[in-house]
Amino acid sequence: MIRESAELHVDDQGRVELPLGLLAEADITPGADIVAFSDGDGRIVLRRAEDSIRDLIEKGTL
Repeated sequence: MIRESAELHVDDQGRVELPLGLLAEADITPGADIVAFSDGDGRIVLRRAEDSIRDLIEKGTL
């Protein structure tokens, strides 16, 4: 698997644009619903909503 690394910028509105290649590596398609949460200082996790919901129901965690 090729891992794409990208340096991104948080704009004045708090938005970040992710490269399509990065989403493709994570098997996240345009238009997908995702869940975002903080995973410690300087770290944000994005997950497909259906995966997060399943883990929450089955394991009690995101």
